[in-house]
Amino acid sequence: MTPGRGTIRVVTPTAPTASTPTTPPEPTHGCARCGAPVGPGVGLCEQCNPLGLRDVSASQVHGTVIIAVLVGFVLLAIGARLALSGIGPFVATMGAVTAAEGGLSVTLTVTNEGANAGQTTCRVTDAADRGSGPAAFVLSPRIDPAGTVTFSQTVTELGSVPRPLKVECRTP
Repeated sequence: MTPGRGTIRVVTPTAPTASTPTTPPEPTHGCARCGAPVGPGVGLCEQCNPLGLRDVSASQVHGTVIIAVLVGFVLLAIGARLALSGIGPFVATMGAVTAAEGGLSVTLTVTNEGANAGQTTCRVTDAADRGSGPAAFVLSPRIDPAGTVTFSQTVTELGSVPRPLKVECRTP
């Protein structure tokens, strides 16, 4: 029987040999919504994006994140300002300065002239140094509004010889 019309010819596929080049499969990653494999540059599969809408660009995503971080910083700054408003100013005077083990015992009197309770950090320096020598920093206890607190603390940064000292307290 000769091949022609009306005859069926069966062809069996052959396995690729070393001489037949094979194309590697296209790299894929998971769909952002369901995890189905999608090609590079595509975020959603056909099932999750049937209308074929464009994905957001990387600059849109990064811009949104930067704006959210900036808004967070602004809200944090506003919250800090509200939390610290009405505290201070603080007026301090130096009391007794006596020798103590390892340093000097200083007595400070601090007044909170603000409308809210708070505490402050006071800088204690040698009165003769004009602010250029060593300094000790002392944290005051909590002071009520329009209240005054007298407290003593030992400082080691100024040596152990009693001498005139000055104090400055800062407002937060």
